[in-house]
Amino acid sequence: MERFFYQNSIIDFLTDSEDAILGALAKNNSFDLVDLQRNAWLYEISFLKNLLRDEKTGQIIFEYSIPRLGKRIDVILLLHGIVFVLEFKVGADEYCRQDLEQVWDYALDLKNFHEASSSLTIVPILVATNADNASNSKEVSQYNDHVFEPIFSNAESLSQIITQFITDYAQEIDLSRWALSRYMPTPTIIQAASSLYLNHSVADITKTEASGEDLQRTSEFVMSVIEHSRANREKSICFVTGVPGAGKTLVGLNIAVRQFEKRDLAVYLSGNQPLVAVLSEALARDKKRQEEERNPGVRYNLTEARRNVKSFIQIVHHYRDTTLNKLKQPIVNGILEIDPAKVDKHKNDGYSEVEHVAIFDEAQRAWTKTHLANWLSRKKGIANFPMSEPEFLIWSLNLREDWAVVVCLVGGGQEINTGEAGIGEWLRAINANFPDWNVFISDQLTGKEYAEGELEDLLQANAHVMRNKNLHLAVSMRSFRAEQLSNFIHHMLDGNVNQAQALLKTLKSKYPIVITRDLDTAKIWLRKQKRGTERYGIVVSSQAQRLRPLAIDVRCKPDTVHWFLDDITDIRSSLFLEDAASEFDVQGLELDWTCLVWDGDLRRKGKVWQNFTFKGNKWQNIRSEESRAYQINAYRVLLTRARQGMVICVPEGNPADATRLPEFYDGTYEYLKQIGLDEI
Repeated sequence: MERFFYQNSIIDFLTDSEDAILGALAKNNSFDLVDLQRNAWLYEISFLKNLLRDEKTGQIIFEYSIPRLGKRIDVILLLHGIVFVLEFKVGADEYCRQDLEQVWDYALDLKNFHEASSSLTIVPILVATNADNASNSKEVSQYNDHVFEPIFSNAESLSQIITQFITDYAQEIDLSRWALSRYMPTPTIIQAASSLYLNHSVADITKTEASGEDLQRTSEFVMSVIEHSRANREKSICFVTGVPGAGKTLVGLNIAVRQFEKRDLAVYLSGNQPLVAVLSEALARDKKRQEEERNPGVRYNLTEARRNVKSFIQIVHHYRDTTLNKLKQPIVNGILEIDPAKVDKHKNDGYSEVEHVAIFDEAQRAWTKTHLANWLSRKKGIANFPMSEPEFLIWSLNLREDWAVVVCLVGGGQEINTGEAGIGEWLRAINANFPDWNVFISDQLTGKEYAEGELEDLLQANAHVMRNKNLHLAVSMRSFRAEQLSNFIHHMLDGNVNQAQALLKTLKSKYPIVITRDLDTAKIWLRKQKRGTERYGIVVSSQAQRLRPLAIDVRCKPDTVHWFLDDITDIRSSLFLEDAASEFDVQGLELDWTCLVWDGDLRRKGKVWQNFTFKGNKWQNIRSEESRAYQINAYRVLLTRARQGMVICVPEGNPADATRLPEFYDGTYEYLKQIGLDEI
């Protein structure tokens, strides 16, 4: 993908003809060149030639790609060591908030992910050509990272604005090779999925690491397994492991999109309903936006966009139930059979085909045989179901007579529900009933984080097992400012004070983690951190039943689509700071900044954690080791949702309320202070 459409020195830009520059822009444009875009480019070229007529140095770039956001910067001016980011709104007579946030996002993207820009002054400017100058009276604000708040400009004032910045902030830095500097973005899963769906590659939109376990390599290896299986008419299963936030979901979506583009039947499946709902809506909205940008004046049907997305991203249980609808009923002697009459009846509903490739996210969370059988009996009236969910899903793919590939994305240390089968059940099903399938596993799959102790025995019993290091993702992408965040949280929750203290010292400068006992203080801190379209929100444990005095009620579930996708004008948005999300709402997703409100369900007393659940009118001890582990994992999920920093609010409690005594909270607060968290 072209990094930019046109780049040149200012001197050569001034001598290039307008037709030549327009030709270069049009040549690199992947969309049909409509009059609106052509006229905007002609205006910008002519306007900037006049603006820069006296400049003797510097560079100019048109349409610089920001694949993380699925957009391009209109113009970048590199003048006297300053990066000017220009967003033109030709003919606009007002400054819109969305446009301001957009140009701010561009500047922050360059600062965070463009190597040559990391130490430079960056000035985002929104140019509404026909607007007035009223907003230019506001004080210019520069942040610690040398990114300025966006400047408002019309056509007349832009020259003066640029001149003033050069006077105040000029540096003697050679930026002639700025455009060729490494760009290493780290997108949110929503941004990444949207960019993939808009035909960017995983290499374009992700930061690659030197460790050798990057997303590109993992994706390519899985694709090679798919191609091998297709060419040799074989059936294969791949197990991909990774640390929290490493991009397993992104690998799965990348494979699904690439197969979809090849017209192969492929589907990305997840049991995480909020994740699927948020991603599906984000992709549909982006598709609508893209189509309307491509065809100005034409309204694209959002319902149609949602239907297209649903063809390759689904809730795993919906996919499972689709196959169930093809089965003969009742089930006799524990044998599943396809009913041809049902297949024919539903042939236009997607029931007649089985995908060649199915990607199962969080595969360890698929249901056990007992859990699935009980659920089907209660909810579907299907008695005596003979298979676990892993076995049934493999059985469904095995219906293909030619070839098939199952990709299992495996997370570690984030199990938060009962009835989950674990990875061992996938292998037991393969060994017992599908012995001809090839098995490709990550070399980390046998680690305690990912599987039960019996896993190695199951692998040894299968002659078709092949291990490959490219199936493990070792580096977290979520916190691009602090790649050791997951390790810090691990040691903090495990009570390893010294290790946690040491890691926190390395995090503080880039990734602030602060603590307070006052929720209003935490909210103020969150709002101060936000720039551009960055998102923040309140997260709490699903067991946090005694936060209602703070106006947080975990029984009131947020609408996750609105919570993650809508802006501050919508009261359902995370930015409104009214609805709090639990671990079940946020697992697999992320925000830029979070406030974790820590209730009395998990308490630190001395050197141990105490686990409680609220029943009736009082807290009760959690005695089950499994349930205690689920609770710790819930906090692990919540503490790893923020990409840029977080505030932890530990309430003071109330001595007059037996369910909120200060002693329920003080130990946790003191423990976090001991580790080194700064109070605000």
